[in-house]
Amino acid sequence: MRGVRFMLEYAKAEEALRDWSVRSTIVVFGSARVRENGPGRQAFWYEEARTFGRIASERGGALKPHGKVRDNVIATGGGPGIMEAANRGAADAGAPSIGFNISLPHEQAPNAYSTPDLTFRFHYFAMRKMHLAMRANALVVFPGGFGTLDELFEILNLRITNKAPPVTTVMLDRNFWETVINFDALIDHGMIDRADCSVFRYAESAEEIWDILATTDLTAHSG
Repeated sequence: MRGVRFMLEYAKAEEALRDWSVRSTIVVFGSARVRENGPGRQAFWYEEARTFGRIASERGGALKPHGKVRDNVIATGGGPGIMEAANRGAADAGAPSIGFNISLPHEQAPNAYSTPDLTFRFHYFAMRKMHLAMRANALVVFPGGFGTLDELFEILNLRITNKAPPVTTVMLDRNFWETVINFDALIDHGMIDRADCSVFRYAESAEEIWDILATTDLTAHSG
């Protein structure tokens, strides 16, 4: 019955998103372990994710009245940390937002800020990833661990191999990412081309992320 369960996981989310007239999303990834008052840079990352969720919702088209097409709706993995912050920012703006949760033994439980009708719990990572990617106008990546890296590299690989349309990808906190991933070493070893790194950008604040996205056509991949 695995195929039936897989189909039902697709159909349930699809129907709810259509009921809410969600045509496109801005996907926000980041660590579930980041806390609002956490140590080091955590508090900064949380606040910027919350701020981004708010300004993207206010400026991107998510605040349309019920029945009108909504674009650039914030979509996250639905859990705590950065995901909570982005959903919380959308809630601050009075906009709907999506939580694509996954059943895990640790860490992952729905946060309190994604719209209840748009909060889902998936069993299969593959179906969750499909829903995260299929309506995305942009991908915004905050610092994170294995899960964030998994999602980031999957999206980058789909883009590099032309299996997905161009989607603006912005990574917050260049110092973090250049410490964690040595793209120059991959280039030096011939594993990737320098041009491959053109598929993502760095930003240092929520406003800078939005400024980058605003220079792209955020309606180009809707529908």
